[in-house]
Amino acid sequence: MAFPAAAQDGNLPPAPEAALVGVRPLALLDALEDGPLKEKLAQCVGQPMQVSDWSIGHRGAPMQFPEHSRQSYLAAARMGAGIIECDVAFTKDRELVCRHSQCDLHATTDILTRPGLASKCTQPFTPADAATGTEASAKCCTSDLTLAEFMSLKAKMDSSDKTATTAEAYQGGNATWRTTLYAPGTVMSHKGYIELIKSLGRKFTPELKTPEVAMPYEGDYTQEAYAAQMIADYRDAGVPASDVFPQSFRLDDVKFWIRNDPEFGKQAVYLDDRDETLEGFDAMNPETFKPTMQELADAGVKIVAPPLWMLVKSGENGAIVPSPYAEEAKKAGLQIITWSLERSGPLAGGGGWYYQSISDVVNDDGDMLRLLDTLASDVGVIGVFSDWPATTTFFANCMGLGGQRASIDRN
Repeated sequence: MAFPAAAQDGNLPPAPEAALVGVRPLALLDALEDGPLKEKLAQCVGQPMQVSDWSIGHRGAPMQFPEHSRQSYLAAARMGAGIIECDVAFTKDRELVCRHSQCDLHATTDILTRPGLASKCTQPFTPADAATGTEASAKCCTSDLTLAEFMSLKAKMDSSDKTATTAEAYQGGNATWRTTLYAPGTVMSHKGYIELIKSLGRKFTPELKTPEVAMPYEGDYTQEAYAAQMIADYRDAGVPASDVFPQSFRLDDVKFWIRNDPEFGKQAVYLDDRDETLEGFDAMNPETFKPTMQELADAGVKIVAPPLWMLVKSGENGAIVPSPYAEEAKKAGLQIITWSLERSGPLAGGGGWYYQSISDVVNDDGDMLRLLDTLASDVGVIGVFSDWPATTTFFANCMGLGGQRASIDRN
């Protein structure tokens, strides 16, 4: 299906239920080893693709578009992502905006080249000093700016050059497998994101980012007020709770929504990073899970979202099989979402952090499709975040995952 020219220039949304997956999924398919999976997926080549809630736009489509920009969100929607993410942070005047981290503006926007705004940064730019081995650094936070000041920024690819001696050079450092072709982009407020995604006919997954400033902020803006404000933006916009999947790495935030906004809490997602925050945690050893999966379920949590590698491990003869983490989550009746496909570098070198548990059985990017097959068929995930949602959309359509627009069980 072809869109009218105007629908491709960023001014109009795409047809609501059509998806353009492009050549990336086909390149992965070409690289996939011969076998039944390749044969099955090959039958889908050239077939019409539909929007799928199994395909989740991670910060939009940031493999090539500046993350959390209008352009990145439009790209994700056009690739068929049924759910699109906004990481939520707050500004100095306590407005909500879409940014992966409260303090990443120095790497994801042009703030350092805007002297009037750069002067407001928590930590101004400091050049590298080769003589002392000091790396270039800066720290610029959403809470350093008002909403109006934030909205004047331009989004860029998430990168920085730690060897830079000027603010302009610090803007570089982009990974070789990404591109700056579609930068700069338009930054988004949370309310603007809601308006855009609603107009595109997609669903929402806002992540309440853990603040990097002391809370309560300025003495009276509490974590609970922040969490409630995020949900209130959807209620005020007339968005049904069934279209929203609020997320947080803080279990207390998830419990807050379950307790105080039960309709929205039904789809609250506990982002699990206990591998980094819980001493002794081992995704391959359920005895180290604190709380246990059953305890999470008993607390009202319905959806857990660990990184890709926690859900799988290497099996016999090069297979990718479910991990003990995945088995325990399913045993407790928890639904599973995972993150983030196409986030790491090429799999030819093992794939990096996201593929660490299967690095010995992946050889090239085609193995992403084998991973998706295990996640779908054996783990039973209900959605996969991707930096390039065309891949997950293609896979979901080929495998008939939940039909055209899967809905999450809200019972």
